[in-house]
Amino acid sequence: MTEDGISVFRGIPFAAPPVGPRRFQAPESAQPWDGVREADVFGPPPPQSRMGLPPNAVPAGPIRHDPTDWLTLNVWTPDLGATNLPVLVWIYGGAYRFGSGGDYNGRPLAGSGVVIVTGNHRVGVEGYAQLDGAPANRGLLDQMAILRWVQAEIAAFGGDPSRVTIFGESSGAGAVAALSVMPSAVGLFAGAVAQSVPGTFFTTALARDISAELVAPLGLEPSAAALADVEPDRLLAVLRQLDARMPTIGRWGRIAHSSTPFSPLIDGTVLPVDPWRGLASGAGRDVPLMVGHNRDEWQLFHVMDGQLGKVTDEMATATMEAFGPGPDAPARLRAAYAGASPEELSVIVLSDRLFRVPSQRLAAAQTAGGGRAYLYELTWPSPAAGGALRACHGLDVPLVFGALTDGLAEFLVGSPPDPGAIEISAQMRGAWVAFARDGDPGWPTYDERQRLTRVFDRDPNGGVRAYPEEVSRELWAAYEIEVADLSSTKD
Repeated sequence: MTEDGISVFRGIPFAAPPVGPRRFQAPESAQPWDGVREADVFGPPPPQSRMGLPPNAVPAGPIRHDPTDWLTLNVWTPDLGATNLPVLVWIYGGAYRFGSGGDYNGRPLAGSGVVIVTGNHRVGVEGYAQLDGAPANRGLLDQMAILRWVQAEIAAFGGDPSRVTIFGESSGAGAVAALSVMPSAVGLFAGAVAQSVPGTFFTTALARDISAELVAPLGLEPSAAALADVEPDRLLAVLRQLDARMPTIGRWGRIAHSSTPFSPLIDGTVLPVDPWRGLASGAGRDVPLMVGHNRDEWQLFHVMDGQLGKVTDEMATATMEAFGPGPDAPARLRAAYAGASPEELSVIVLSDRLFRVPSQRLAAAQTAGGGRAYLYELTWPSPAAGGALRACHGLDVPLVFGALTDGLAEFLVGSPPDPGAIEISAQMRGAWVAFARDGDPGWPTYDERQRLTRVFDRDPNGGVRAYPEEVSRELWAAYEIEVADLSSTKD
């Protein structure tokens, strides 16, 4: 169908439904069909828990697909007759446990002259639980299947398979980072954009221990065979039980205090190395990387959790001890950010540990490995929620897509969007399209000496300048991004 001059195709299968004997296995080719297949509605999302966030967009029309046909994708193209349009393939975020390609409206971004692809990939237990008899990182394997489909089919939608850029936010950015160092993904994309990269990657030992703890209430072993006939809803129920138990499980260290029991794991096969070490060794030197973060990442979760104005000095100290740089983190952070309130200190340390430092370090790693990197920061404060959100996690997503009136955008940007949102959205959308088109978003490449960063804000002193979060960068300079492992701490 055509919407505002953009041709839209929804619910295209790129792999067979991952159920029955295909459950917990690598994706297999979709079955062909005879005649014309309707492509006017999104396919069903994979089994998931949304963690309280509203979806970005409202699916168009009824769901006509088989409810297990999770592996479908969607295409927005401005010109079916074109032969060389750049292609942007979106990988959604959601803590590796929720999300859907149907949550996103690619129409405004496609209107800038690019083909947009969004697709579903397995999340949570289906996509990331470490199970005996199943390949690791099945969510990443699904994403590779999308990219293989794009290489084979996107020319029919006006796209150029040699100019495919992947882009993703939060856990989607973690997936982009992972794909950038996976040998089996080489040649599937020519550019990568990672928005707010999370610093969580697991060892196999930690991932398997989490899976064993997850299925323990069912009296089952963490294996594909044992879980083959367990309904997804039942696994989601035990996942909610695990969420409640996690803070008490000392052997998981810092991960126990997060809402992320799933992450890509360094399995030695699908993902042989973490992105920071992989890029530093040159694994992505031939693929330009744009990476960045938002200034006040963790503010979103303070607002969602009802913590505004409630963070005490004791709470901030505990957070800084758990997530800060080193054993003397509380003292160092208070000295570095003199006058900051307990709430501000909590937001700073959680933003740094989970998103800001991993993102900046990814640019540094790409440069160290001989590749080209571009760093940005979004500092424009959202006026939504009375200004409480500031430049929070996820704010970049509706701004980049230009879909400022969809469900999640109304929560993050406010309704109706003010002139600032419209201006920043145009800036970001233009940079993303330029990067997809030419491999250059319009500002200088990153290097460790100048650390030039594109700052997205209405402030006339923004633009390109030295990395704005230099205080945090120095605080963390002596600490590497570590792959999460089982802790020596006992329960």
